[in-house]
Amino acid sequence: MADFFQNGTITSLQNISHRPVEDIERELRLFSSSRKIALIMPALYSEFEGPALPVIIEELKKADYISTIVLSLDKANHEQFIHAKSVMSQIPCDVRVVWHDGPRMNALYRELKLAGFNVDTPGKGRSVWMTLGYVLSNENIFVIGFHDTDILNYSRELVVRLFYPIVHPGLDYEFSKGYYARLTDRLYGRVTRLFYTPLIRATRRIVKTNPFLEFLDSFRYALSGEFAFIATLARGIRMSPTWGLEVSVLSEVYTKCSVNRVAQVDLMETYEHKHQSIDIAVPDSGLIRMATEIARTLFRVLSQDGIIMSGSFFRTLQTTYIQETRFAIEKFNAVALYNGVPYDRHEEIANTELFLVALKRAFVEFMEDPMGVPMLPAWVRVRAALPAFQKKFMETVDEDNRSADGS
Repeated sequence: MADFFQNGTITSLQNISHRPVEDIERELRLFSSSRKIALIMPALYSEFEGPALPVIIEELKKADYISTIVLSLDKANHEQFIHAKSVMSQIPCDVRVVWHDGPRMNALYRELKLAGFNVDTPGKGRSVWMTLGYVLSNENIFVIGFHDTDILNYSRELVVRLFYPIVHPGLDYEFSKGYYARLTDRLYGRVTRLFYTPLIRATRRIVKTNPFLEFLDSFRYALSGEFAFIATLARGIRMSPTWGLEVSVLSEVYTKCSVNRVAQVDLMETYEHKHQSIDIAVPDSGLIRMATEIARTLFRVLSQDGIIMSGSFFRTLQTTYIQETRFAIEKFNAVALYNGVPYDRHEEIANTELFLVALKRAFVEFMEDPMGVPMLPAWVRVRAALPAFQKKFMETVDEDNRSADGS
């Protein structure tokens, strides 16, 4: 049975009644007439060759309350961009594709660099940030949401529940974050279960009372790629261009938004997508790289909150982290046994030892350069420096899309 227990500092919106998605959609259609919804989907072109995206497109065809859908497309040549635009055009709403590898977009990136903005780090974070800037150029958009394009068991219920707390005029939320169970034939979500959460809780044990750490620990799935915020909040958000994207967004939300206006939402019962590898032989890829970049971003935002990240602090953090992972493994072993799910304790412990390598690496990099990879600026700053940029951005994307349509 689902619960409605509230803990931490934010609101948890659990799915306790299995309310029909059609019922919620009727309300969204009414509210979205004056509160326009935009959905951003970051994707590599390779997603168009996988099994998830066709299902996502079929489901989104029924989401007629969404005003604008923008695909943030990376690693695509011209022919692949045209194909992606054709496939996405099946959805009967205003659909745009931001082609990050196109010559017109590269010209915009060069303009940002000439103005002093560091946009040299490619990846999901930069793509999300850039596409957010495009959507923010439309002053009619009220709320902007994000989700990935590799969700194998996708249902439009995900976007319904993600947007509802912000779009509903009877509620007062500015930011919503999705959560779910990462479960198929075993427990997944290793970076969250065995790295992020134990690291946050280890830090809380050392620092004791800290509202920001309590905020970070309140999220059931802090690293989920599904989140939404009102446009006025989005304009002031800075983002990490690395795998630290989600942590950086939560840090920015904390500084710019009351915790009473933050909700986490039960999006779906289970969530299945492609799984990253974890291999110490290739530390610059897979989950080790992900954990390193998450920890490095976390150290930066914690230091911004006034926590002193000294060598003695970090020595204590390592041992406390290992202790927290042992607590976590005991709990997940019990959950698995209770539910009859296979669980390999030895593999789980081995994974935490690899994550410890990532933690050490992240701290060395942080001590060498506390600022690390520069955060991508808030779009209010870009607008101040380049007042005509977002209009040019909108015209560039529209021109790319018209050319893909053959018009």
